Amino acid sequence: MTDPTTNALSESGSDETTLDVVIVGGGLAGLGAALTLVRARRSIVVIDAGQPRNAPAAHAHGYLTRDGAPPLQLLTWGRAEVRGYGGTIVEDTVDGITRLDDGRLVVSTRGGARHVARRVLVTTGLVDRYPDIPGLRERWGHDVVHCPFCFGWEHRDQPLAILGEGPGAAMQALMWRQWSDDVILFLHSAPEPAEEQLAQLAARGITVVRGEIESLEIDDDRITGVRLKSGETHVRSVVVVGPRFESRHELLDSLGVKTIEHPLGIGEQVEADPSGFTGVAGVWVAGNVMDVTAGVMQAAASGVTAAATLNASLTIEDAERAVKAGGN
Repeated sequence: MTDPTTNALSESGSDETTLDVVIVGGGLAGLGAALTLVRARRSIVVIDAGQPRNAPAAHAHGYLTRDGAPPLQLLTWGRAEVRGYGGTIVEDTVDGITRLDDGRLVVSTRGGARHVARRVLVTTGLVDRYPDIPGLRERWGHDVVHCPFCFGWEHRDQPLAILGEGPGAAMQALMWRQWSDDVILFLHSAPEPAEEQLAQLAARGITVVRGEIESLEIDDDRITGVRLKSGETHVRSVVVVGPRFESRHELLDSLGVKTIEHPLGIGEQVEADPSGFTGVAGVWVAGNVMDVTAGVMQAAASGVTAAATLNASLTIEDAERAVKAGGN
């Protein structure tokens, strides 16, 4: 078998160890990619800061054969599978990605490590931007939720508060009506729905409340109501938010990677083709950093897709170097 690391070393004339791929981020996208690459006998390192976005949630849903598993348990299983094939996973925080003159990429960490690679895959996920309402962030993943497919079943038939922030608030309320017939849309900072939307909301039995929310009512570690700035209080047990999603793209900015607004206007993500290639040589992305709407299963699948394309890219490079070297 041709050793791609040896090829990279002889090409560059450096004695610094060169990996095939450094994966920045050890969530399901990163681990899905890592598993695919180590099974393809590629040399990889996964660097993970240990701050998964869904850590507060008790269960992850929609992941076939693992529905309801705790998110951190999914990661534990994934790490074990990657390590079982010889993959390396390190706990550290990446603070920079730079390019050498020969095209290789250098991933530097806060812990002082320096990893040199032919390719980099960034799976750093996203950050949720919530409205500044006391108690909201602390209860995310419990009784403050955003995704009906992730949390709807668990909160079915409960009194729901839809916290409106943008033009999609009415549609959000209509969507959640599938899981409960007791839904109130609090417009908060959202614009007044169009007449057609108001008719749809009324026909579905969804109450529209105008005025800004001041705080959540909490009793015995659970939401019991929503208080408006007017002092008016509505009994609710679940608050549905529509946060703005911002991909963690800062590491990629200096490399010339571009970001774009999501087509639905709900957040910013890295621009990439369906394989995760950013258009910048050697740089791929996967998971929520390139698709802010991806759930756990879609994120893992995008990591596998990126890995397959990365492997193809490396395969072509290996073959070209072998021809140049006269064989092997």
